[in-house]
Amino acid sequence: MAKKEPKTGILEEIFLREKPAKILLGMKSAKDGSVYATILSKEADCTYSHTVKILNLFQKMGLVKFEKSGRIKKVMLTDDGWDIAHNLEAIIKKFNQIEASLEQEQQKKK
Repeated sequence: MAKKEPKTGILEEIFLREKPAKILLGMKSAKDGSVYATILSKEADCTYSHTVKILNLFQKMGLVKFEKSGRIKKVMLTDDGWDIAHNLEAIIKKFNQIEASLEQEQQKKK
């Protein structure tokens, strides 16, 4: 029996999910460019272990890098990570504009 090909690639599967998107955008909004994984897990409303798993996947893709100083470990976006986070933010903004436009049309019909 032939194996079915997935309908989406790994990148689409990752970034079209809520938690990874929130983690990526949380890193983009970090003031000094780096942030602790615990902060990201709180912002994304997911467990620390799940956040670290996502961050490790991002690291394998070359989107983030870890910076360790003693016991302190921060994570920051690479150039590719910044590009994807910026584009993701633009997509979300556009979705919000479309939703607002649809709501206005529905209000006019009433």
